[in-house]
Amino acid sequence: MGGIGIWQLVIIAVIVVLLFGTKKLRGIGGDLGGAIKGFKKAVKDEDSSAVNSDKKAPESLKAEKSEQKD
Repeated sequence: MGGIGIWQLVIIAVIVVLLFGTKKLRGIGGDLGGAIKGFKKAVKDEDSSAVNSDKKAPESLKAEKSEQKD
């Protein structure tokens, strides 16, 4: 009795559609989808740049050691 049932969700959905309209909801959905896609791309790019920087780190350490010897 304390939880939200399917009928309450349907009533809320109908009220939201009546308030905003389907066109505006479609636009909001598209914007939200684009934001999620951009976020996933940024996370993926960050992960790949972290891997690339890890690969470059040993090379830079070797260069620093050779400079210190000179």
